[in-house]
Amino acid sequence: MRLVGLARRWRQALDAQLLSAGLTDASWTPLIHLQALGDGIPQRELAAAVGLDDSSLVRLLDILTDRGLVERRPDAHDRRIKLIFLTPEGRKTVKSIRTQLVKVEDVLLADIGDEDACAMTRAFDLIESRIEGWFAQRVSAK
Repeated sequence: MRLVGLARRWRQALDAQLLSAGLTDASWTPLIHLQALGDGIPQRELAAAVGLDDSSLVRLLDILTDRGLVERRPDAHDRRIKLIFLTPEGRKTVKSIRTQLVKVEDVLLADIGDEDACAMTRAFDLIESRIEGWFAQRVSAK
């Protein structure tokens, strides 16, 4: 429960910083994921990465498209599939978001040394791996 609470508070701190730049959690998160995953990913894949259902992402992509940050293009092999790309303005926005995120993280992690940060990252990796294994077992048991 403590980890869940910490994650929520961390996200609130990031959101507060980015809100001053006119970005909400709903708008900055998909942009960061799109940059990390690379241009031209299917809309469904972006939805999974962000943790949204397809219909919620469609509404969000409409907003981001209207703001000139992303564009949708049909897949050359299957026109039902929409591929998502950052626009030049979207790339500038992601760069700004990353700058803002670093500012917050520098404050939140200021007194944490490299050794502690590495230990924390290793622990997160172990937990994430166990969660993936747990879900895989549940799926194969069905």
